[in-house]
Amino acid sequence: MNFSLRSSPYEVTAPCFESSVGKNMNPLAPRPTLRVGDIIKADKVRVFNHDASKAVITSHMAPGHVEGSYVGKRHAEEPSRNLGVVRTLLIDNYDSYTYNIYQELSVVNGLPPVVVRNDEWTWNDICQYLYEENAFDNVVISPGPGSPTRPEDIGIGLRLLLECKDIPILGICLGHQALGYVHGAQVVHASEPVHGRLSEVLHNGCKLFHDIPSGNSSGFKVVRYHSLVIDAESLPKDLIPIAWTSSTDTLPFLGNQRSGVILDAYERQLNVKKSLSFLSEDSKTGSFSWPSNDAEEIPSGKILMGIMHRTRPHYGLQFHPESVATNHGRQIFKNFREITEDYWRSLRSSSISERKVHCNACMQVPNESRLLSGMPISKHLNDSREMGPFSMCNMVNLSHSRKNVKYLRLKWRKLEGFASQVGGARNIFCELFGDHKAENTFWLDSSSLEKRRARFSFMGGKGGSLWKQITFRLSDQRLKSNNVITSKVGGFLSIEDAQGFTTSTFLEDGFFDFLNKELQSFCYEEKDYEGLPFDFYGGYIGYLGYGLKVECGMSSNCHKSGAPDACFFFSDDFVVIDHFHDDVYIMSVNDESTTSRLWLDDVEQKLVRLRASKTNRLPSQASESFTNSPAMEGFIAEKPREQYTKDVEKCQEFIRDGESYELCLTTQIRKRIGKIDALELYLNLREKNPAPYAAWLNFSNENLSICCSSPERFLQLNRDGILEAKPIKGTIARGLTPEEDELLKLQLQYSEKDQAENLMIVDLLRNDLGRVCEPGSVHVPHLMEVESYATVHTMVSTIRGKKQSNLSAVDCVRAAFPGGSMTGAPKLRSMELLDTLESCSRGIYSGCIGFFSYNQTFDLNIVIRTVVIHEGEASIGAGGAIVALSNPEDEYKEMVLKTRAPINAVMEYQSNSLLDE
Repeated sequence: MNFSLRSSPYEVTAPCFESSVGKNMNPLAPRPTLRVGDIIKADKVRVFNHDASKAVITSHMAPGHVEGSYVGKRHAEEPSRNLGVVRTLLIDNYDSYTYNIYQELSVVNGLPPVVVRNDEWTWNDICQYLYEENAFDNVVISPGPGSPTRPEDIGIGLRLLLECKDIPILGICLGHQALGYVHGAQVVHASEPVHGRLSEVLHNGCKLFHDIPSGNSSGFKVVRYHSLVIDAESLPKDLIPIAWTSSTDTLPFLGNQRSGVILDAYERQLNVKKSLSFLSEDSKTGSFSWPSNDAEEIPSGKILMGIMHRTRPHYGLQFHPESVATNHGRQIFKNFREITEDYWRSLRSSSISERKVHCNACMQVPNESRLLSGMPISKHLNDSREMGPFSMCNMVNLSHSRKNVKYLRLKWRKLEGFASQVGGARNIFCELFGDHKAENTFWLDSSSLEKRRARFSFMGGKGGSLWKQITFRLSDQRLKSNNVITSKVGGFLSIEDAQGFTTSTFLEDGFFDFLNKELQSFCYEEKDYEGLPFDFYGGYIGYLGYGLKVECGMSSNCHKSGAPDACFFFSDDFVVIDHFHDDVYIMSVNDESTTSRLWLDDVEQKLVRLRASKTNRLPSQASESFTNSPAMEGFIAEKPREQYTKDVEKCQEFIRDGESYELCLTTQIRKRIGKIDALELYLNLREKNPAPYAAWLNFSNENLSICCSSPERFLQLNRDGILEAKPIKGTIARGLTPEEDELLKLQLQYSEKDQAENLMIVDLLRNDLGRVCEPGSVHVPHLMEVESYATVHTMVSTIRGKKQSNLSAVDCVRAAFPGGSMTGAPKLRSMELLDTLESCSRGIYSGCIGFFSYNQTFDLNIVIRTVVIHEGEASIGAGGAIVALSNPEDEYKEMVLKTRAPINAVMEYQSNSLLDE
């Protein structure tokens, strides 16, 4: 096979790729070739020590030209040695599962890998680190969207596989397809796309599958995310098939529990075929050869799941060993480590090159992720001469924040067993904050207490001297750089203080950076909140709109929101209700110049009077339920039914072409409603559709009220540093009878389509948490559990992990925003595709509502099942995850189903208003 190679920037051409393919195969025609060098941007690298607050930053590290003849001689003079730790270069193909691989390799290798996106290092950079610096022992090429036939999708990966013949390399999914493609195999459409579904795998017992069973009913089930495959009939002799599906059928997850999800028998010692002793060394040349495998043929109709190169230590896996539902995935990574160790141990020499990368360092490239760039570190300042009584201070550094330091003290009172005595949370809110149409108030409302899904409610309004409102709107300015038009990250911030004065400024670095600096500037005493069972002690309460995705990796927004992109109150006086114990807490945050006693006294007296009166400020009004009202009655949809179903089909085309695994398509419905009592509408919504992450927000200056009955948590960080996400994927209507309801619940639970939807998002959230959590700490205590609400059953999973100590609360949110359940996977490519399909801004919908406490805890929901009332218009967003198994008509019906509760609340409110006239 003849390749034409050019120095970076380069192109790869393979004339033999044009050969005919097997019967019934659909070959992929490569798009017009892009020069990889055109998208490689980085010429420098930063090294951040995970175990220290200081960053070790290299010089520019712009390697000089490395002659091609030098490649292939790396480590030729290294002696046999025990590596101790294995240093992996992990090439990220802009996937949303890369950091699941990162977590696995961190545990298996004893050292976190270095993650570099596929267009961030030049070929000279690669040669510098692999051959001159000897910085890495092996390379892993991640999954990703697209095709290896397009350089813009695979980047530097093709040249790594082609030229680094003496470096152990493992390619996963897209990386596996690239290994086949670069050596002349055909990459074609599979007979059907398979995403989030499982297959049993048969393998040949090679070392990559050591101690792993094989075949039907063996317990070796793997998760697949792919629409493209290597045509097994086109494999050249240099590539050997090592694994394939054991049958043509895919399997749902249910019944396939894995350690780390649900402990089961998979951990038992299995009687498996010993791995083949296939590695032999030519002592004269130092080269390696693999046994002839010409007799090994893939059975008809089976899909190639693994390959290896005959003479190079290169392997490919079509399935995803890092998935939470793949059995024996970690063992595969252990085996690859052992292959790496055996490979280097077999090389003999008289000297050893010194390692050039700090063992406890993680290298990050500029623009790879703003997440770890200039990371703020929480500092404990114990010098009483400098800080007075404050022992905790969250500041980037003193020189930056000395003049802006905010010294906070918390005072609080507890009224035991008091909530039910005054009629519950609804009465308390209306008594304390319901006057004047509840202007400038908030209520994070755990209105669904079934099965102890939520425990605390937080409520407040315009309060003391520290209260303020911050409002942020993204800039629509566009910059031209290298003939590419992109949106400028940044926007306009206005701040209204407690006295009513407003200031405005332009934030060049965006809202997340502003919020991060704000939270870093607070100093406080931990003892102030000792004994409190909740994690909000004062701070910011509000929402982040979906458009802020441009601060989290997206290059632009196709649509601009009419409402602010973020809006928060700084709450200093507020009330908390503990629904488990029926307790009420009165809270007040002050600085050194103010006192909280007057407000505490006043609220306590009001609550005592409320108990004595036993009144209900806004009684529930008996009225006809509108649950059977026509779909979207009175609302105008952004897209008619025909267009929505066509968009579902377009999503499936993207999925078939490997551009995405899952796309969360959404739309909006709207209705002019004029002047209304939005609080009463919310009270009706919470009564008809109680939810654990419900919320009321009123920003009167923006003529904006949000009535949210969300059942979904986006992300929480508690004071123990534990992150938790609870994505929902899979929804079905409740039944009219108990028997029908139970059947529908079981239908959801055993649906292969819904399990696939949920699994894909669970793996995505594991990835997002994996970017900011301690290696090995991300786990899934609850997978695909069905929860029931007033109108629907939903499938919910829980993911947790331990936050890295040197990262801030905002870093964690930025790593995961927007919530993966509202985007699909891979996240960035999916959001780009969705922007081209959706005809308007999502605005507040698909964003999140919640709090950021001054001590760096937070709790945020996903904004769904929500009525947004802005400037006299009510809007409701809804949608659903589109996968290969989706039916367009069913997807439209599911979208309509999700609007039922908020539509009914609006219709019932308007009906009651007419009756009152």
